[in-house]
Amino acid sequence: MSSVLTPTDVLKVSILGKESIHCGFHLIPYIAQAVLGTLLSSTYVLITDTNVAKFHLEEFEKEFTGVINAQTTGTKPRFLSYVIPPGEMSKSREGKAEIEDFLLMKKCTRDTVILAMGGGVIGDLVGFVAATFMRGVRFVQIPTTLLAMVDSSVGGKTAIDTPHGKNLIGAFWQPEYIFIDAAFLETLPPREFSNGMAEVVKTAAIWNEAEFISLESRSAEIFAAIQTPSQNKAGRTKNTRSSAQELLLSVIVGSISVKAHIVTIDERETGLRNLVNFGHSIGHAIEAVVTPTILHGECVSVGMILEAEISRQMGILGQVGVGRLSRCLKAYNLPISLSDPKIASLSSAKLLTVEKLLDIMRIDKKNSGPEKKIVILSKIGATYEPKATVVPDAIITKTLSEACTVVVGVPRNNPVVMATPGSKSISNRALVLSALAKGTCKLRNLLHSDDTQVMMSALLELKGASFAWEDGGETLVVTGGGGSLSVPPKGKELYLGNAGTAARFLTTVCTLVQSSTHDTAPTTVITGNARMKQRPIGPLVTALQGNGSNIDYLESQGCLPLSIAPNGLRGSHIQLAASVSSQYVSSILLCAPYAAEPVTLELTGGQVISQPYIDMTIAMMKTFGVMVTRRADPSSGQPLDIYDIPQRVYVNPEVYDIESDASSATYPLAIAAITGTTCTIQNIGTGSLQGDARFAKEVLEKMGCEVKQTETETTVTGPPKGGLKAIDEIDMETMTDAFLTATALAAVANGKTRILGIANQRVKECNRIKAMMDQLAKFGVKTIELDDGLEVFGNPIEELKPGVSVHCYDDHRVAMAFSVLGSIVDGTIIEEKRCVEKTWPNWWDDLENKIGLSVKGVDLASLHSEASTSNTKSLDSSASVILIGMRGSGKTYVGDLAAAALGWTCLDADAYFEEKHQIGVRQFVQEKGWEAFREAETAILDELLTQNSTGHVLSLGGGIVETSAAREKLKGYATKTGPVVHIVRDIEEVVEYLGVETARPAYGEPITDVFKRREPWFKECCSHQFINHVAALQGPSDAKDGTANEIARFFKHVTGQGPNLATNLTPGRRSYFLSLTYPDITPALPQIPELVEGSDAVELRVDLLRSAKDPEATIPSLSYVADQVALLRKVTSLPIVFTVRTKSQGGAFPDTAHKEAFELLNLALQLAVEYIDLEITLPEKDIFNLISKKGSSQIIASWHDWSGNMKWNSPVVEEKYHIAHKYGDIVKIVGKANGIQDNFALYDFVNKVSKRADAKPIIAINMGLEGQMSRILNSTFSPITHPLLPFKAAPGQLSFKQIQQALHLLGLLPSRRFYLFGTPIAHSMSPTLHNTAFETLGLPHKYELLETPSVNDDIKQAISAVDFGGASVTIPYKLDVIPLLDELSPAAQIIGAVNTIVPRTGPDGSRILYGDNTDWLGIRESISVNLPAGSIESALVIGAGGTARAAIYALHAIGVKHVYLFNRTTSKAEELADAFPGYGVQVVSQIGTWPAGITPPRIIVSTVPASATSANSSDKAGITLSESLFSYQDGPAVVIDMAYKPAETPLLKLAKTVSQNWVVVPGLEVLLQQGYVQFELWTGRSCPRRVVAGVVRERYHREV
Repeated sequence: MSSVLTPTDVLKVSILGKESIHCGFHLIPYIAQAVLGTLLSSTYVLITDTNVAKFHLEEFEKEFTGVINAQTTGTKPRFLSYVIPPGEMSKSREGKAEIEDFLLMKKCTRDTVILAMGGGVIGDLVGFVAATFMRGVRFVQIPTTLLAMVDSSVGGKTAIDTPHGKNLIGAFWQPEYIFIDAAFLETLPPREFSNGMAEVVKTAAIWNEAEFISLESRSAEIFAAIQTPSQNKAGRTKNTRSSAQELLLSVIVGSISVKAHIVTIDERETGLRNLVNFGHSIGHAIEAVVTPTILHGECVSVGMILEAEISRQMGILGQVGVGRLSRCLKAYNLPISLSDPKIASLSSAKLLTVEKLLDIMRIDKKNSGPEKKIVILSKIGATYEPKATVVPDAIITKTLSEACTVVVGVPRNNPVVMATPGSKSISNRALVLSALAKGTCKLRNLLHSDDTQVMMSALLELKGASFAWEDGGETLVVTGGGGSLSVPPKGKELYLGNAGTAARFLTTVCTLVQSSTHDTAPTTVITGNARMKQRPIGPLVTALQGNGSNIDYLESQGCLPLSIAPNGLRGSHIQLAASVSSQYVSSILLCAPYAAEPVTLELTGGQVISQPYIDMTIAMMKTFGVMVTRRADPSSGQPLDIYDIPQRVYVNPEVYDIESDASSATYPLAIAAITGTTCTIQNIGTGSLQGDARFAKEVLEKMGCEVKQTETETTVTGPPKGGLKAIDEIDMETMTDAFLTATALAAVANGKTRILGIANQRVKECNRIKAMMDQLAKFGVKTIELDDGLEVFGNPIEELKPGVSVHCYDDHRVAMAFSVLGSIVDGTIIEEKRCVEKTWPNWWDDLENKIGLSVKGVDLASLHSEASTSNTKSLDSSASVILIGMRGSGKTYVGDLAAAALGWTCLDADAYFEEKHQIGVRQFVQEKGWEAFREAETAILDELLTQNSTGHVLSLGGGIVETSAAREKLKGYATKTGPVVHIVRDIEEVVEYLGVETARPAYGEPITDVFKRREPWFKECCSHQFINHVAALQGPSDAKDGTANEIARFFKHVTGQGPNLATNLTPGRRSYFLSLTYPDITPALPQIPELVEGSDAVELRVDLLRSAKDPEATIPSLSYVADQVALLRKVTSLPIVFTVRTKSQGGAFPDTAHKEAFELLNLALQLAVEYIDLEITLPEKDIFNLISKKGSSQIIASWHDWSGNMKWNSPVVEEKYHIAHKYGDIVKIVGKANGIQDNFALYDFVNKVSKRADAKPIIAINMGLEGQMSRILNSTFSPITHPLLPFKAAPGQLSFKQIQQALHLLGLLPSRRFYLFGTPIAHSMSPTLHNTAFETLGLPHKYELLETPSVNDDIKQAISAVDFGGASVTIPYKLDVIPLLDELSPAAQIIGAVNTIVPRTGPDGSRILYGDNTDWLGIRESISVNLPAGSIESALVIGAGGTARAAIYALHAIGVKHVYLFNRTTSKAEELADAFPGYGVQVVSQIGTWPAGITPPRIIVSTVPASATSANSSDKAGITLSESLFSYQDGPAVVIDMAYKPAETPLLKLAKTVSQNWVVVPGLEVLLQQGYVQFELWTGRSCPRRVVAGVVRERYHREV
């Protein structure tokens, strides 16, 4: 061994009685010498990961090899290295086994020394290997990340992860050495450094306040310490160590020393060692969901804040402690809430529900059984107990929940005496003034909130001041910079969130910045969140630009972000429009003393808003040494809006006490007012600087409260509960922020309250006037908006609607105002409860602890999930359907057909009205006027809903929506009871129709004006829309035929009586949907039936739709999309998959257009679309809202990754699956294949999730050519294309035919043989029909004739063969074949004949031969496609054979009441009639003569040979047909002749001759219809009808 030692200075830390922790810089030579010199072994194994290896492995190998080679005696040891993949995935059972296999393969023995070089994953994993390999070998920790240095490497904890949680399998195994080489941090990414600083801050927070103070005040220096790489190994010895290195090392050693001390006392974590888990109980739960994207320290950072809030909630830790901890963590770029964009932007963040986090927290090593334990802070630097504390779930839930509810009751602490937090307005002004001043100022009672944190952070970035804390954080010591400010470093923007005060004040502050040669950026950029970027700042910027400041808007004109050049403020005369915000005025006033010239500020633009706030600013400037003079009119002495500000440098007073916040004080005072109790607020009285201090006297006293106010205190006693009085009119211009509190009280005051002077509240955190009106409406409170205020019509408390969920618009004032109302209205939920952190972070805790009203957490995710896929709001399927829409829209037409399809009754409200009042509607209006008619019409609505609540379709008059009372009834019905369907028809068609309609009263105004007025009301009141574009019926005949079918489909879907869902979407079957890629499907309508061949559904790619009227629009209009859906419905009855695919997911829809996306998705629900593709990356709240309304529709929850980086066996896919499973009825995950192995990985994933007890259908596909195998193997809703489409919806998409051919080649679709049994059958069309269908769809089957003299062994062998697929049976074997079958369908049993054999698989896997009769289905379908659904009075069947039996069964199935039966041999007819009791069969002896009082037959079915009929009365050989057969003339009618030959039988020829309303159906068409049904029974696929019919007809006409 070399005797030359590299000089190295290390700091040693003792742990467990041994100085085994060595800290320093550039320690690799030192490590090699120490390990080889003191830990003698035959083998040294260094284990690291690929990331660390590329930086340090070579140097380690060189140093160890050099020391080993220098040995001159004995056997030289081996030095081995093993490199593993980085990341948490390696920290598993499998990862541990791989290392162990390597050690065994290398013949390592028990004297081996293992070195773990890397981050926490390496340390934990390799340490556990060392603890168990050969029952324990020595090991050394060489952490390379700050997190590992200060946390995981110290203490001997080793572990691996399992699917159930982190670190659940492991051991305590102390390392021989821990080498802390701070030089490793020079290659550490900044985010990883911050990750480690979370643990450093944690340690100081629980143990050492002095260390914490250093951390919170020196963040910039600490960051700088790692940003300058050391040269020539500087720092290895103390004399080469820089001050930055000394600082960094002291931080690390200080943190390690605390943990080492704790571990020494409690190695096995029985009590004290719990403390180092501060932030980890919740942090680990968060990490389990968002790993690996969010780092451990980032999760712990959020966990620390949440656990500190739990301590605050328990009344143990003050808000000062929470605020200091928040600021310190933010200073190291760490997230402090789950709403941090870094976390909230993740799709996995949607899994961070309270229920999920609590469930994970149940598995925690600190817990005692079911009791959860959390480390509770008592103050910065100390904990409540010297161990973790038991905390009930209710307290954890309240903190974790994003919403809350106030439990109705009387405040327990009545009379309440309390102080509110420091004034936000004064706090922000004091921060600016003290920072710009020279000297030091102690700010007491500073507000600890989001707003002040933002202001302090910005002033630090501008290097305008330094901050320190005294009195345990109660006092902020500000050392002012005297007006010296610097441009922040390049790339650093001043992010202000939604802090409007900070944004306005800092805009002018930034103009004071002077350029410097040290600047790395040319300008200062200030920005904020989305709402802040909408709030106006234009008047202030205009004034500053007019004064010479160089300010540019970077996005929207008049709003943040701004780029401000460092040119200083010129001063002199400044003009400012101050009618929008007084903060503009205060901003210039505060900065004016530092202008190049004395400032004269002239306010223009009319009345100045919120003068008290300007007065506050001037008063505070005086305290800091600058006297502002307001000019007065020389003649009248009235003050002018002109201010003179001298040039001065502010001088900091020694101490400045900040008043309590008067705006915040309004909430506890209002609670006293509304509950009839007493509340005293300290530090707010008549001497206050704040205008809102007047609220008690000027508002509450007028509302009936007793108010007592001194200079420093305000006491309010409310009247008895329910006794508040309305205020006729009050101008709140001097206390605008308090108007929200007044509005909440006015909601329960007796009478109408008018509030004025608050126009500026429209441009606050939200439009507060509209927000209050919209949310009060949920309680049933009426309001009216005014130009500069609103009117509120108070309701008795008991009439307010309970259980309202209040949306707060991320506005603290909205949340706190509605918490007042929530104290008396049961079940009120305040969403976004954390928005109060802007001004009163501990409001909910103070509400419970100081006021005495209980507050409970509400998990909105769990609340919403109750309305998710398995718990969607469901309405009674028998609830009557209401139709609304313009007169002339087709309500009666649609209503009649809908009622017929549902088997219900259609009632027309106008007809009901006329019957009740015995007067026509037109006459009633002429005599009594529209108002009386509307009142009577609403009364009729009540009657209809009461007397016909189920089993009816109620068609209402077009004007029903004209009154608010009727609209409320309709909206209530749609929400709680049943469907309200808006019948939509093109307004031009309506105008044309109404031009000739005379039964209803004239409007007295243009119809289009009526339509424009009513259209929003129709949309507001309806739950669904039915598009009834009659003009569309002028197209293909298929479209005309589809109208009745579409009405039936639509109303069966919306009622839930028969949702049109894909039947193949079941286990063991394959299903497909065709992806349409047309910008406009209109030209493709004739091809749709061909395009959808083989499909189970058709996907409408809404993101690809483009109207010819607006081809450049990236978002199609709702009306255009509705038209496209309606057109598609005309030509196919297949379910529709409605897809709005965003760009990031591979589509064309804008990623950020969430509002527009959900408008389209909600439209899909209204149109009764069967399947809705819902991307899981969309906002969760909107997702849950959509799901709650889905009714019979199903959700395909989808996620697409086009990058090619997605791995099917990764946690990311598992996470996406869980999210999609939570939202969807069907899960869809799409990746991109880079090779065939990706398809196998996909297949394994699908197999795994399909075995779950709660498994749902899954669409799992890889895109690209390499992924085509996955499309072939996917069994659920595989997206397919067609050669006729303009382009494929996704790369690698295959046609249905291609997939079937591939399945056959893979052995997954074996060929089957199908037969026709009978004799004679040589000329049968069945082989042509079925073989054409097989060929068209790419199915490998064959249909053959098997003609035998009897049902013999040939037939028996055919049906028992393995490849038997099914058979048709014709005469004479329809009865003879029955003994060979296992089961018969109900139809076959009643008809007494089988024409179809279907092999099925029984529950035990055995094969069952199932006999069915599709003749009746062929007859039924031939009728249905030609007659609208509805009640049919009578029909005629000619003949009494087997086919006649099928005809009778079919007629009964469609609801025919009377079936006339004629046969030449009457006895056979009577025998047949007796076989169908209850079917209404009546034998007639003569054709053309019908019983009196019964409608002539509307349907005729002839089942006798054509040769047995004649239209010639002289032909006595057959049945004589007369014209009287076709006497039904009241609408469309159908005649069917089952005879195939001739093409035109005597019956059909006569029908054509006699009447135009009779549709003739030849036997060939019935054959086709029953063949289609047979095909679907055998294959599960719809028959390609158009192609098949064309080929069959061509052959038929050729041969006949």
